[in-house]
Amino acid sequence: MKPEKIRKMVFRSSVVITALCGLYFFNIGKPQPVVNDKEALILQGLMQTIEYVHFAPKPIDDEFSKTIYKTYLERIDGGKRFFTQKDIEQLKKYETQIDNQVSARTFEFFNASLPMLENGIKKSEKFFNEIIDIPMNFNKGESIETDSEKRLYPKNDDDLKDQWKHSIQFEIMSRWLQSIDDQKDKGNKEGNKSEEDLKQEVVKEIKKRYVDYFSRLNKLRRSDRMEIYLGTITNYFDPHTDYFSPKEKQDFDINMGGKLEGIGARLQSEGDYTKVFSIVVGGPAWKTKKLDENDIIMKVAQKGQEAVDIAGMRVDDVVQMVRGKKGTTVILTVKKKDNSIVDIAIERDEVQLEDSKAKSVLLNIPGKIQNIGYINLPKFYSSFESDGGNSCAIDVAEEIKKLKSQNVNGIILDLRNNSGGSLNDVVDMSGLFIEEGPIVQVKGREDKPFLHMDKDKSVLYDGPLVIMVNQFSASASEIIAAAMQDYNRAIIVGSSTSTFGKGTVQRFYDLDRGIRGYDEFKPLGNVKMTVQKFYRVNGGSTQLKGVIPDVVLPDTYHFIATGEKEYENPLAWTEIAPVPYYQNVVKLDNKDKLVSNSNGRVAQSNVFKLIMESAAKIKENRDQTKFPLKLNDYRAMVNKKEEESKKYESLFKNEISGLEVKNLSSDLTKINMDESNKARNDEFLKDLKKDIYLEETLFIIKDMINLEKSFVSLQKKIVE
Repeated sequence: MKPEKIRKMVFRSSVVITALCGLYFFNIGKPQPVVNDKEALILQGLMQTIEYVHFAPKPIDDEFSKTIYKTYLERIDGGKRFFTQKDIEQLKKYETQIDNQVSARTFEFFNASLPMLENGIKKSEKFFNEIIDIPMNFNKGESIETDSEKRLYPKNDDDLKDQWKHSIQFEIMSRWLQSIDDQKDKGNKEGNKSEEDLKQEVVKEIKKRYVDYFSRLNKLRRSDRMEIYLGTITNYFDPHTDYFSPKEKQDFDINMGGKLEGIGARLQSEGDYTKVFSIVVGGPAWKTKKLDENDIIMKVAQKGQEAVDIAGMRVDDVVQMVRGKKGTTVILTVKKKDNSIVDIAIERDEVQLEDSKAKSVLLNIPGKIQNIGYINLPKFYSSFESDGGNSCAIDVAEEIKKLKSQNVNGIILDLRNNSGGSLNDVVDMSGLFIEEGPIVQVKGREDKPFLHMDKDKSVLYDGPLVIMVNQFSASASEIIAAAMQDYNRAIIVGSSTSTFGKGTVQRFYDLDRGIRGYDEFKPLGNVKMTVQKFYRVNGGSTQLKGVIPDVVLPDTYHFIATGEKEYENPLAWTEIAPVPYYQNVVKLDNKDKLVSNSNGRVAQSNVFKLIMESAAKIKENRDQTKFPLKLNDYRAMVNKKEEESKKYESLFKNEISGLEVKNLSSDLTKINMDESNKARNDEFLKDLKKDIYLEETLFIIKDMINLEKSFVSLQKKIVE
């Protein structure tokens, strides 16, 4: 496809967006009720924007009220550390009144919650200071429930204090035991500290962290709490509709908009802590292979300094701590999906954007399959996102041309962990594999579906195609996977039961522009609004369901629920009328046999068996939320878990026997241009050689060639 065509499509899409925005401003510009303060004006702007442009606005009724009541209390005291049942009983009267207050642009529930929250924080701070200095008995047979959702609010202040006591005891005990084990792992050396000394160090560390924690909580402003409340209201309509204060919007543009930070990770708030929203491919965090999306950051330390507990800290403050000069090291204490807590040291560096671009290699397993092309695409970057005018559709087309010049027998397009990006590019990229036709439907709440078409009759690649996805393949990744699946053009291989399931489109709306007048209250902030849904050409949405792979391979998080469906208030799966679609490039008539063959290999694979065992163990560990407070019982439990985990230590660390991964000769000059390019390439090749999923995908593409009539000419070429 020609670059001119892609740029025309970008322009056409921008015209549609402009028309939608114009409608929004026209409606919001209608005469509005008089409001007397900034908070009420912001709320008015939010609710009117939702009413006019949200994809699926909901009634403002008692159901709305009950949900806001529950969610807001969870967000300001998710750990049930501050409120007692007595406090909750006082707030209970507002449970079905919030809808009326929102309609009247008033804040009675919010206002009532603030002094109670402040009082609860002060009480808890007092309890902590009393408890931390009292020697604890670690020989009692009590236990603690660490999942706040399984606990009731403490009955009264005495019960709240007991809860704090158990929580502090558990934290001291678990960290003390870890310190003892860490010292043993280092070997017996002169100067080793006694267990009592190690315990006192842990107590000192915990005391400092909580002093900092309460200090931050006490510094929170009314506006900080108001942002939480307004976010609770907007999230009721769907998890991606949200309010951004002027400063939050600025931080969003910096942290989420592709401007790279010291470790190459984008962060967002998650309750008391900060969550890893995404990881920049090729960045320092990505290179460690230890930090993952959705990890919860609990502490941040500069190398050689004490760790700082970030509970209650604003995300922009956390970002400032994580940032730093190239060559310096930051240590993150993170909570993983399986509830394990690990320290990850990351050396800060400049993030190389080149690693986000499409790149290809040649794959061989001598005696089994040869000369298969592999294209890795970390994101759907678009032509207007970079100064060089790069487009992933153009770049993937170039990689395909290079692979075709090597007479490859098939191509694997790897979209694992690809969170999406440019809609126009995914449409053009899909067109590389079919003659012409519809790729995806996009529909607003009132609009007729807008059909994004590939209108280029040429086919760049007509050979065997497999697309690899996982639970973190989202948005644009799901569009191309769905289109190629519907067209029966490619086999979709996933290391999860479905892709992420985000089938919605969001846009920012500036409340200052939407509301006329009231200049004395501006700036008001922005609202990020869900305005459209994606639909497959077969009429089904990718929302919630994602794309179900043709072949599902076991994954260590196989039993852990992930994706859009795990968010609160996600939009429902829906369907619209299908559109006619047809391709005459490739006919895949033996999918069932391909799946059966793969299932047979997986069933016989000791590695995949071990992966499933590990997945079950991870699920078991995650589900365990109750722990003993008796030191010997806790030590026995930890030792048992550590012993069990040794069985899985080698997973994904060994190279696949016989798998050869080679760069294309045309890429070597650029790769060898400097040491950093070479180092990144070496790391890339090393990871591919350990990829058990890639090995199985090679066998799948081999079966595709052998079984499908479309590839008769290749059947004698794939094995040496």
